[in-house]
Amino acid sequence: MRALRQDPAGAARPGAAAPRLVVALPGATLERAVGEIAGAEIVRWDLSTPPPRDRFDIVVPPYMDGPAVLRALAGVSVGLVQSQSIGFDGVADFLPDGMPFANAATVHETSTAELAIGLTLAMQRGLPDFVRAGDEGRWAPARHASLADRRVLLVGYGGVSRAIEARLAGFEVELTRVARTARTTHNDAGEEVPVHGIDELPALLAAAEIVIVAVPLSAETRGLFDAAALARLSDGALLVNVARGPVVDTGALVAELSRGRIRAALDVTDPEPLPAEHPLWGCPNLLVSPHVGGASTAMIPRMARLVRRQIGHLLAGETPENVVLGGQDPA
Repeated sequence: MRALRQDPAGAARPGAAAPRLVVALPGATLERAVGEIAGAEIVRWDLSTPPPRDRFDIVVPPYMDGPAVLRALAGVSVGLVQSQSIGFDGVADFLPDGMPFANAATVHETSTAELAIGLTLAMQRGLPDFVRAGDEGRWAPARHASLADRRVLLVGYGGVSRAIEARLAGFEVELTRVARTARTTHNDAGEEVPVHGIDELPALLAAAEIVIVAVPLSAETRGLFDAAALARLSDGALLVNVARGPVVDTGALVAELSRGRIRAALDVTDPEPLPAEHPLWGCPNLLVSPHVGGASTAMIPRMARLVRRQIGHLLAGETPENVVLGGQDPA
């Protein structure tokens, strides 16, 4: 695995002007947000055309175009690929061997947590029913379950899950955390909290009234919520998925929802986009948003700050943040 290259692409000869980093951004919106930076040259490239240079210090691919666009980097010298997404499932299949790749940690956690809470509240308080009644001009009061006093199981304990936990703090829930390994850690409020291991998940599902899933997609988490796991949920339990669609077995979920036994709120599905004729659309007790966890006004300013920090790291000869693939092997 090759080391992160920190020599600027525009390295100057002795006596020439100071070198400038060459940074490729995919569009005008992010360009304007990043602005001008001393020591960096911003060029526009969305990876859909031949590269305008043969060397780049940073390349930022388009948002939500999928990992296949990284094929365009073959034969190009790139110091760092800076993704606009937190997840990086499938990236290794298309990223040139050894090319450093950083995810967008610090960009989407807040927005995704907001949506997770919004989906949870909407389903708990019956907002979809009220919207449908309003569309029909009907005044239809009804009593629904609270979020307060519910037993919430948070599956995954990375940045998104910790942001969800922080926002749940005011709702007076009984929270249980699950991650890959059991441990005691500190949450974002500085409190010491227990985290259960993923091997304990089957035993924890039956007691949960709300399950919020925010794990990365991997071989270990694909199909984590299969028919057996869904069957362990109590009647009326709510499953909220803001992770990746394949973490949940769609066929098994359709079967459970069709029986009216559980409820679900999904920001991600398998497949995506969800076809109009897919049986999931016809299921009761379901709310679907079209993978918009990160799609808020918070994204571009936070993404621009991350790009500027990465430029600063490279100009200072420092290791960039969030490198998840292709970095230097530890000494």
